[in-house]
Amino acid sequence: MIILARRGLARVVSVHLATFNLLHGRSLSDGAVHAERVTAAVADLDADVLGLQEVDRAQPRSGLLDLTAIAAEALHAPVHRFAAAVVGTPGETWQPWRSADDNIHPLYGIALISRFPVLRWQITQLPAAPVRSPVYVPHAGLILLKDEPRVMIAAVVDTPHGPLTVATTHLSFVPGWNVRQLRAAVRALRALPAPRVLLGDRNLPAGPARAFSGWKPLARVPTYPSPAPRAQLDHVLADPRGAARLGTVVHVRAPQAGISDHRPLVVQLDQA
Repeated sequence: MIILARRGLARVVSVHLATFNLLHGRSLSDGAVHAERVTAAVADLDADVLGLQEVDRAQPRSGLLDLTAIAAEALHAPVHRFAAAVVGTPGETWQPWRSADDNIHPLYGIALISRFPVLRWQITQLPAAPVRSPVYVPHAGLILLKDEPRVMIAAVVDTPHGPLTVATTHLSFVPGWNVRQLRAAVRALRALPAPRVLLGDRNLPAGPARAFSGWKPLARVPTYPSPAPRAQLDHVLADPRGAARLGTVVHVRAPQAGISDHRPLVVQLDQA
């Protein structure tokens, strides 16, 4: 929620940035996906800019819903964009997204939602790891999984205090490859104006995410697994160049959302 107030002689604007790995809207309690649950979880965040990961569009497993549109409506946000990483269903049959011709199929990717006008969009492709990697799956143990390609959406949003670059991405689960993707994402964002913020699921703890990006974490809160979080995989990172114009972090929360195996992460910035 955008809050305008006066502190002394200065006008203070509160901006809420949030990131949420949706797990395609699935509830851990019954495994079902319901539009009403997604709406309630997202509305509670009250974010001005929201980055979403593990987002379905027209997937049978999530009732053919457009989760990006549902989330945007929940926030009363007029601007949103979905970017597919794969065509088909992860864990089943899929292939990398190639072009707009693939958009008639079930899609899976990320999304960025904004209550502010967007002055410019940028999409960056982040290639998948070239080898299969071992991943622990409950009830199945260690299995070799083929990595999925990743994508980053960046937007220059027009806030009351001027342009702000906000991006979101979901990095690989493959150790080392996610670091390579993170560095590529940071390089790509240098083409957009400061201040710059990167939202999303890094599949990296806070220390490595900061060390390998060179960007400052705006929140240190465990987000995974959602019932009793022990690790922070979801981050709000700020480029130190121009970070002073972001304002001050005054509140951070990671509420239990009722859907997903991740908790969302919300950061409130006060700008004067």
